[in-house]
Amino acid sequence: MKNPPAGSPLFPQPCGVVSYTYRREFQENVAATLDRIGAVGIRDVEFSSLFGLSAGGLRRLLDERAMTCSSFGVSYADLQERTAAVALDAKALGARFVRVAWIPHESPFSPLQAQSLVETVNRVGKILRAQHDLTFCFHNHGFEFVPFGDETLMDFIVQQSDPDSVSFELDILWAFFPGQDPAALLRRYPTRFRLLHLKDLRKGAVGDLTGGTSQENDVALGDGQIDIPDVLRAAHSAGVEHYYLEDESSSVDVQVPRSIAYLKSLRWT
Repeated sequence: MKNPPAGSPLFPQPCGVVSYTYRREFQENVAATLDRIGAVGIRDVEFSSLFGLSAGGLRRLLDERAMTCSSFGVSYADLQERTAAVALDAKALGARFVRVAWIPHESPFSPLQAQSLVETVNRVGKILRAQHDLTFCFHNHGFEFVPFGDETLMDFIVQQSDPDSVSFELDILWAFFPGQDPAALLRRYPTRFRLLHLKDLRKGAVGDLTGGTSQENDVALGDGQIDIPDVLRAAHSAGVEHYYLEDESSSVDVQVPRSIAYLKSLRWT
Protein backbone atom coordinates (compact mmCIF):
# COMPACT_ATOMS: atom_id res chain seq x y z
CA MET A 1 0.00 0.00 0.00
CA LYS A 2 1.46 3.35 -1.07
CA ASN A 3 2.33 5.81 1.69
CA PRO A 4 0.62 9.24 1.70
CA PRO A 5 2.67 12.37 0.94
CA ALA A 6 5.07 13.74 3.54
CA GLY A 7 3.27 15.94 6.04
CA SER A 8 0.01 14.01 5.80
CA PRO A 9 -1.46 12.70 9.06
CA LEU A 10 0.14 9.38 9.94
CA PHE A 11 -3.04 8.28 11.70
CA PRO A 12 -6.00 9.88 9.89
CA GLN A 13 -8.71 7.38 10.86
CA PRO A 14 -10.78 7.55 14.05
CA CYS A 15 -9.42 5.35 16.81
CA GLY A 16 -11.58 2.86 18.70
CA VAL A 17 -11.16 1.74 22.28
CA VAL A 18 -11.19 -1.61 24.07
CA SER A 19 -13.97 -1.84 26.65
CA TYR A 20 -11.42 -3.12 29.20
CA THR A 21 -9.97 0.39 29.29
CA TYR A 22 -13.21 1.54 30.96
CA ARG A 23 -14.07 -1.75 32.68
CA ARG A 24 -14.67 -0.15 36.09
CA GLU A 25 -16.90 2.51 34.62
CA PHE A 26 -18.88 0.04 32.47
CA GLN A 27 -19.58 -2.06 35.55
CA GLU A 28 -21.13 1.02 37.17
CA ASN A 29 -23.16 2.46 34.27
CA VAL A 30 -22.92 1.36 30.65
CA ALA A 31 -24.84 4.26 29.11
CA ALA A 32 -22.91 6.92 31.02
CA THR A 33 -19.62 5.28 30.10
CA LEU A 34 -20.51 5.30 26.41
CA ASP A 35 -21.26 9.02 26.76
CA ARG A 36 -17.88 9.47 28.42
CA ILE A 37 -16.10 7.65 25.60
CA GLY A 38 -18.00 9.60 22.96
CA ALA A 39 -16.99 12.86 24.63
CA VAL A 40 -13.33 12.24 23.77
CA GLY A 41 -14.22 11.55 20.14
CA ILE A 42 -14.24 7.75 20.14
CA ARG A 43 -17.11 6.12 18.21
CA ASP A 44 -16.07 2.46 18.06
CA VAL A 45 -15.75 0.06 21.00
CA GLU A 46 -14.31 -3.44 21.02
CA PHE A 47 -16.37 -5.10 23.73
CA SER A 48 -14.94 -7.95 25.78
CA SER A 49 -18.03 -8.20 27.98
CA LEU A 50 -21.73 -7.38 27.72
CA PHE A 51 -21.63 -5.95 31.25
CA GLY A 52 -24.87 -7.58 32.30
CA LEU A 53 -26.85 -6.52 29.22
CA SER A 54 -28.09 -8.53 26.29
CA ALA A 55 -26.21 -8.02 23.03
CA GLY A 56 -29.34 -6.39 21.60
CA GLY A 57 -29.67 -4.08 24.59
CA LEU A 58 -26.05 -2.98 24.27
CA ARG A 59 -26.51 -2.45 20.54
CA ARG A 60 -29.47 -0.13 21.21
CA LEU A 61 -27.32 2.01 23.51
CA LEU A 62 -24.66 2.18 20.81
CA ASP A 63 -27.16 3.06 18.08
CA GLU A 64 -28.64 5.85 20.17
CA ARG A 65 -25.19 7.44 20.25
CA ALA A 66 -24.19 6.70 16.64
CA MET A 67 -21.48 4.39 17.99
CA THR A 68 -20.40 0.95 16.81
CA CYS A 69 -18.91 -2.31 18.02
CA SER A 70 -16.65 -3.65 15.29
CA SER A 71 -15.12 -6.52 17.29
CA PHE A 72 -16.45 -8.77 20.05
CA GLY A 73 -14.03 -10.44 22.46
CA VAL A 74 -14.93 -13.76 24.06
CA SER A 75 -13.25 -16.40 26.20
CA TYR A 76 -11.49 -19.38 24.66
CA ALA A 77 -14.03 -21.69 26.33
CA ASP A 78 -17.01 -19.78 24.91
CA LEU A 79 -15.40 -19.74 21.47
CA GLN A 80 -15.31 -23.53 21.48
CA GLU A 81 -18.35 -24.48 23.56
CA ARG A 82 -20.81 -21.70 22.67
CA THR A 83 -19.78 -20.92 19.10
CA ALA A 84 -23.30 -20.35 17.78
CA ALA A 85 -24.28 -18.16 20.75
CA VAL A 86 -21.09 -16.14 20.41
CA ALA A 87 -21.86 -15.60 16.73
CA LEU A 88 -25.42 -14.48 17.51
CA ASP A 89 -24.16 -11.96 20.06
CA ALA A 90 -21.50 -10.66 17.68
CA LYS A 91 -24.05 -10.19 14.91
CA ALA A 92 -26.50 -8.51 17.29
CA LEU A 93 -23.77 -6.06 18.28
CA GLY A 94 -22.97 -5.37 14.64
CA ALA A 95 -19.44 -6.76 14.99
CA ARG A 96 -17.60 -8.25 12.02
CA PHE A 97 -14.83 -9.77 14.12
CA VAL A 98 -14.75 -12.24 17.01
CA ARG A 99 -11.54 -12.37 18.98
CA VAL A 100 -9.91 -14.28 21.81
CA ALA A 101 -7.23 -12.50 23.86
CA TRP A 102 -6.04 -15.25 26.20
CA ILE A 103 -6.01 -19.02 26.32
CA PRO A 104 -5.54 -21.15 29.46
CA HIS A 105 -2.09 -22.76 29.22
CA GLU A 106 0.80 -24.18 31.15
CA SER A 107 4.00 -22.15 31.29
CA PRO A 108 6.18 -22.15 29.39
CA PHE A 109 3.91 -22.31 26.38
CA SER A 110 4.87 -25.40 24.39
CA PRO A 111 4.74 -26.62 20.77
CA LEU A 112 2.02 -29.12 21.76
CA GLN A 113 -0.13 -26.31 23.17
CA ALA A 114 0.52 -24.20 20.08
CA GLN A 115 -0.52 -27.09 17.83
CA SER A 116 -3.72 -27.59 19.84
CA LEU A 117 -4.47 -23.87 19.53
CA VAL A 118 -3.96 -23.94 15.77
CA GLU A 119 -6.29 -26.92 15.36
CA THR A 120 -8.98 -25.22 17.46
CA VAL A 121 -8.88 -21.82 15.78
CA ASN A 122 -8.78 -23.36 12.31
CA ARG A 123 -11.89 -25.39 13.11
CA VAL A 124 -13.88 -22.66 14.86
CA GLY A 125 -12.68 -19.92 12.53
CA LYS A 126 -14.04 -21.89 9.58
CA ILE A 127 -17.43 -22.24 11.31
CA LEU A 128 -17.60 -18.51 12.05
CA ARG A 129 -16.69 -17.63 8.48
CA ALA A 130 -18.77 -20.19 6.61
CA GLN A 131 -21.88 -20.22 8.78
CA HIS A 132 -21.97 -16.71 10.23
CA ASP A 133 -19.90 -14.46 7.91
CA LEU A 134 -17.67 -13.45 10.84
CA THR A 135 -13.87 -13.23 10.97
CA PHE A 136 -12.03 -14.82 13.87
CA CYS A 137 -8.96 -13.02 15.24
CA PHE A 138 -6.45 -14.37 17.73
CA HIS A 139 -4.91 -11.73 20.00
CA ASN A 140 -1.35 -12.30 21.22
CA HIS A 141 -0.68 -11.92 24.93
CA GLY A 142 3.07 -12.31 25.19
CA PHE A 143 3.44 -15.93 26.27
CA GLU A 144 3.28 -17.16 22.64
CA PHE A 145 6.76 -15.83 21.76
CA VAL A 146 8.69 -18.76 23.21
CA PRO A 147 11.64 -19.55 20.90
CA PHE A 148 10.91 -22.34 18.42
CA GLY A 149 13.76 -23.21 16.10
CA ASP A 150 14.93 -19.98 14.52
CA GLU A 151 11.55 -18.34 15.15
CA THR A 152 8.89 -18.36 17.89
CA LEU A 153 5.71 -20.27 18.60
CA MET A 154 3.81 -17.14 17.54
CA ASP A 155 5.39 -17.56 14.10
CA PHE A 156 4.27 -21.20 14.15
CA ILE A 157 0.69 -20.18 15.01
CA VAL A 158 0.53 -17.62 12.21
CA GLN A 159 2.13 -19.93 9.66
CA GLN A 160 0.07 -23.01 10.52
CA SER A 161 -3.30 -21.29 10.84
CA ASP A 162 -5.61 -21.10 7.83
CA PRO A 163 -5.48 -17.56 6.40
CA ASP A 164 -9.01 -17.98 5.05
CA SER A 165 -10.42 -18.68 8.52
CA VAL A 166 -7.99 -17.16 11.02
CA SER A 167 -6.75 -13.60 11.29
CA PHE A 168 -4.94 -11.83 14.10
CA GLU A 169 -5.21 -8.85 16.39
CA LEU A 170 -1.77 -7.51 17.23
CA ASP A 171 -1.41 -6.19 20.75
CA ILE A 172 1.75 -4.16 20.35
CA LEU A 173 2.60 -4.09 24.06
CA TRP A 174 2.24 -7.87 24.30
CA ALA A 175 4.57 -8.25 21.34
CA PHE A 176 7.15 -5.77 22.66
CA PHE A 177 7.09 -7.06 26.27
CA PRO A 178 8.47 -10.52 25.36
CA GLY A 179 11.21 -8.93 23.25
CA GLN A 180 9.65 -8.69 19.80
CA ASP A 181 9.34 -5.76 17.38
CA PRO A 182 5.62 -5.26 16.65
CA ALA A 183 6.34 -3.33 13.46
CA ALA A 184 8.54 -6.16 12.21
CA LEU A 185 5.72 -8.65 12.87
CA LEU A 186 3.36 -6.57 10.76
CA ARG A 187 5.89 -6.47 7.95
CA ARG A 188 6.61 -10.20 8.22
CA TYR A 189 2.95 -11.17 7.94
CA PRO A 190 1.17 -8.62 5.74
CA THR A 191 -2.59 -9.17 5.50
CA ARG A 192 -2.74 -11.48 8.55
CA PHE A 193 -3.24 -8.75 11.17
CA ARG A 194 -6.67 -7.18 10.72
CA LEU A 195 -6.99 -5.52 14.15
CA LEU A 196 -4.50 -3.76 16.42
CA HIS A 197 -4.33 -2.75 20.08
CA LEU A 198 -2.50 0.53 20.57
CA LYS A 199 -0.77 0.80 23.94
CA ASP A 200 2.62 1.75 25.30
CA LEU A 201 4.91 0.32 27.99
CA ARG A 202 6.36 2.42 30.78
CA LYS A 203 10.04 3.26 30.33
CA GLY A 204 12.18 1.01 32.50
CA ALA A 205 9.63 -1.83 32.65
CA VAL A 206 11.41 -5.09 31.89
CA GLY A 207 9.59 -7.73 29.85
CA ASP A 208 9.40 -11.51 29.94
CA LEU A 209 7.32 -14.40 28.58
CA THR A 210 4.70 -14.52 31.35
CA GLY A 211 2.06 -12.48 29.53
CA GLY A 212 1.59 -10.37 32.65
CA THR A 213 2.79 -7.07 34.08
CA SER A 214 1.48 -4.33 36.35
CA GLN A 215 -1.47 -2.51 34.83
CA GLU A 216 0.22 0.72 35.85
CA ASN A 217 2.94 -0.04 33.30
CA ASP A 218 0.47 1.08 30.62
CA VAL A 219 1.27 4.68 29.73
CA ALA A 220 -0.05 7.18 27.19
CA LEU A 221 1.07 6.57 23.63
CA GLY A 222 4.41 8.23 22.99
CA ASP A 223 5.40 8.25 26.67
CA GLY A 224 6.78 4.72 26.72
CA GLN A 225 9.26 2.41 25.03
CA ILE A 226 7.43 1.44 21.84
CA ASP A 227 8.15 3.15 18.51
CA ILE A 228 4.52 4.03 17.77
CA PRO A 229 5.17 5.84 14.45
CA ASP A 230 6.99 2.80 13.07
CA VAL A 231 4.14 0.54 14.17
CA LEU A 232 1.61 2.78 12.43
CA ARG A 233 3.63 2.89 9.21
CA ALA A 234 3.87 -0.91 9.20
CA ALA A 235 0.18 -1.27 10.06
CA HIS A 236 -0.76 0.99 7.16
CA SER A 237 1.24 -1.17 4.75
CA ALA A 238 -0.19 -4.37 6.27
CA GLY A 239 -3.79 -3.23 5.77
CA VAL A 240 -4.86 -3.18 9.42
CA GLU A 241 -8.57 -2.29 9.47
CA HIS A 242 -9.35 -1.32 13.06
CA TYR A 243 -7.20 0.25 15.75
CA TYR A 244 -8.21 0.26 19.42
CA LEU A 245 -6.68 2.16 22.30
CA GLU A 246 -6.20 -0.04 25.32
CA ASP A 247 -5.07 1.42 28.63
CA GLU A 248 -5.32 -0.84 31.65
CA SER A 249 -4.04 1.75 34.12
CA SER A 250 -5.99 3.73 36.70
CA SER A 251 -5.15 6.97 34.85
CA VAL A 252 -7.33 6.65 31.75
CA ASP A 253 -8.98 10.06 32.25
CA VAL A 254 -5.57 11.64 31.68
CA GLN A 255 -3.90 9.09 29.46
CA VAL A 256 -6.60 8.38 26.86
CA PRO A 257 -6.88 12.06 25.80
CA ARG A 258 -3.07 12.27 25.76
CA SER A 259 -2.90 9.21 23.50
CA ILE A 260 -5.50 10.65 21.13
CA ALA A 261 -3.67 13.97 20.95
CA TYR A 262 -0.39 12.16 20.28
CA LEU A 263 -1.91 10.18 17.41
CA LYS A 264 -3.28 13.37 15.86
CA SER A 265 0.17 14.98 16.06
CA LEU A 266 1.97 12.35 13.96
CA ARG A 267 2.86 12.99 10.32
CA TRP A 268 4.33 11.03 7.44
CA THR A 269 7.95 11.97 6.72
